[in-house]
Amino acid sequence: MSNSDLQHQLDTLRQQLEQDPPLSEEERLHLHELMQQIDAQIKLEAATQDNNLVDGVNLAVERFEVDHPGLTATLRNIVQSLQSMGI
Repeated sequence: MSNSDLQHQLDTLRQQLEQDPPLSEEERLHLHELMQQIDAQIKLEAATQDNNLVDGVNLAVERFEVDHPGLTATLRNIVQSLQSMGI
């Protein structure tokens, strides 16, 4: 998957967050930090593997999967994109 596909998925996540799902301030902050990390990774187009980023997104999937299935689906797509990019 290309960087543009990952960027599109990240934009989808941003749009979902703009719809103001019922998240705590801590959950919202956590997702914004992850999105900043993903943005940085996209900009760097690093070929090296960053397991911390993928692990962080996977943890967010686990955290939100019960109460926020829409966010979880988008986060899973982001994980798949990162993995297919070798990140």
